[in-house]
Amino acid sequence: MANSRQPNGASSIYLGNDGRWHGRVTVGIKDDGTPDRRHVSRKTRAEVTKLVRELEKHRDAGTVGKPGQAWTVKAWLTHWIENIAPISVSENTIAGYEVAVRVHLIPGLGAHRLIKLEPEHLERFYKKMQDGGSKPATAHQAHRTLRVALGEAVRRGHLTVNVAKIAKAPRLEEEEIEPYSVEEVQRILLAAGKRRNAARWVIALALGLRQGEVLGLQWSDVDLDGGVIRVRRGRLRPKYAHGCGGECGRKPGYCRQRTQIRRETKDTKSRAGKRAIGLPDKLTKLLRQHRDVQARERATARQLWTEKGYVFTSPTGEPLIPNTDYHHWKELLQEAGVRDARHTASTVLLLLGVPERIVMAIMGWSSASMAKRYQHVTDPLLQDTAQKIQGAIWGSSGELSG
Repeated sequence: MANSRQPNGASSIYLGNDGRWHGRVTVGIKDDGTPDRRHVSRKTRAEVTKLVRELEKHRDAGTVGKPGQAWTVKAWLTHWIENIAPISVSENTIAGYEVAVRVHLIPGLGAHRLIKLEPEHLERFYKKMQDGGSKPATAHQAHRTLRVALGEAVRRGHLTVNVAKIAKAPRLEEEEIEPYSVEEVQRILLAAGKRRNAARWVIALALGLRQGEVLGLQWSDVDLDGGVIRVRRGRLRPKYAHGCGGECGRKPGYCRQRTQIRRETKDTKSRAGKRAIGLPDKLTKLLRQHRDVQARERATARQLWTEKGYVFTSPTGEPLIPNTDYHHWKELLQEAGVRDARHTASTVLLLLGVPERIVMAIMGWSSASMAKRYQHVTDPLLQDTAQKIQGAIWGSSGELSG
């Protein structure tokens, strides 16, 4: 057997009894303290020599993958979403990751070995997603999720290259913003007035609060005498676990004994997100009426009522579920005969001549380039803005036109 084995852990190349050339390279130390010696094998010495030199190059650069478990994409994504990602990101971010991982990435790429995953695999997968009816934004979310997950695999030494950084991401077409007209807003408000929790939709349309911000509002955040609400927290999407141990055979959310395993709200920590907003007089009056209605519901529910202090609740005091709230919004648009749209409140504010800085403070917008422009918004300025909003939506008389 011809060989050029070297002592003291140096790389070796030799011809084995099987007629193939073999190479061994010491690239480090395993967790148990023994040498991590990698093996390669090819038909010719030249091929093995090339692989040995590449391993030595990666060893010297510190980019050799860890020994041990041969991760599949499915195994790594499952481990990442369950044990790594929840440590450093919010519940809502995890919810988005979970959809991308379990609905798209694992079914589409899960069988690949992690170290064998190539940019072309990803690009073909994104195309297949869109050919199957997924929106470009959905494919792009899958790409962003995979990029984060593979980045963690690189950081931990399971991969040497993040192929999601090389692959071409799905192209996103810039969405044209078509806000509601004042007439459309009035039609929605008239339809909302016939529903329970009507003020929930008025707040969204007049002040531009996000869904989580509206559903997370508590009465302690509302100063009806001062005409100001303070955004302090956001409602999180519920997550459930089986209360029956999985015996019902349903998904956890449909288990009759389900238990809530995610907190209801999360405090807003960013400077832009935590803000005070002036209330138009009409909206202040509507919130007073809403509070009276809620008091009657509390009396009717008696011992079934759970007091948690939310402004908008179920008939028994529980916070509203975001998914149910979303479907109610769609029904409301259909009843009003109005299309779906975005950014109505911000557009109305800008058209009214409200300074951009104040619009950003009301809407909770934030960006690194504009962070220095934030200043304290005084109550008189908030009140002035509130009256401008009232004039645009309700008219000078403060009443909706039919």
